Amino acid sequence: MARISGVNLPLNKQVHIALTYIYGIGDHNAQKICKQLNIEKSKRVNNLTEDEILKIREFIDSKHTVEGDLRRNISLNIKRLRDLGTYRGTRHRKKLPVRGQRTHSNARTRKGKAIAIAGKKLTLAKK
Repeated sequence: MARISGVNLPLNKQVHIALTYIYGIGDHNAQKICKQLNIEKSKRVNNLTEDEILKIREFIDSKHTVEGDLRRNISLNIKRLRDLGTYRGTRHRKKLPVRGQRTHSNARTRKGKAIAIAGKKLTLAKK
């Protein structure tokens, strides 16, 4: 079993796809890791040798911030923005989109499920 950065990689996947299961490593970085370590990216995880797994583990530990450290950094950055009272920090605090997206008709992912407002139709009919 290949365990890298506290994540069990799926054995039946190709190496470059399995590396994306690690938080902080996307497809682009996974392919770069395979290329720099001279590991064939189409090779399956269960066909990797212990030496190759060790090389991948050491490379990721030395060159990439992943998993818990990355999550901690991101949450500290958001907390810093909130404490400073920046525009982005207030958007994070209110759970609204941070990067300029519209909120009038979209943003359901960030705002959550729509909540019906009681009596809204009555006020519209009076006007």
